[in-house]
Amino acid sequence: MNLIRTRFAPLAGALVLGCIGTAYAAGMQASSASFADGAAIPTLYGNNTSDCGGKGVSPQVSWSNLPAGTKSMAVLLLDLDGNMGLGYSHWVAYNIAADRGQLKEGEGQADRHGVTVGKNVRGEPIYLGPCPPVGDAPHHYVLTVIATDLAPTALPPGLNRDELMQALKGHALRGQSVVGRYAR
Repeated sequence: MNLIRTRFAPLAGALVLGCIGTAYAAGMQASSASFADGAAIPTLYGNNTSDCGGKGVSPQVSWSNLPAGTKSMAVLLLDLDGNMGLGYSHWVAYNIAADRGQLKEGEGQADRHGVTVGKNVRGEPIYLGPCPPVGDAPHHYVLTVIATDLAPTALPPGLNRDELMQALKGHALRGQSVVGRYAR
């Protein structure tokens, strides 16, 4: 009996780990080619005002392994540390057909065919790049992708983050996030 345990224990462990890895891989995935999860966000994606030094380009974001019934996607960028810890909404994009699989770099900066860009914290329907106060510790920016059962044209233009969250109640199927850091 000990011989069987000795020979097959590593195989059993590998099978268990393989199953765990497969279960994880089967869930919804979100990623960005613009910055890795937990890494610094390049200045290209920072705010393009003169005092922030960025270029104001919206980052690339991808999604895969979507839940059954997914029809459209929403993408949000929230500075968790901004506004004295209350959060600062930089990007609200929605009505994006799920089968696209991504928003390309720069594609979500403003409304265009297939993407509705809602209002950021300033009330502007544009992507607003990161721009934390000079000398602050790096702020944490959460790029969230939400799978919904709504048609890609279901929601009206001009929603802010709170309005979008309200509209997605009962329609959100799953969400995943990537976190980047930005300082200046």
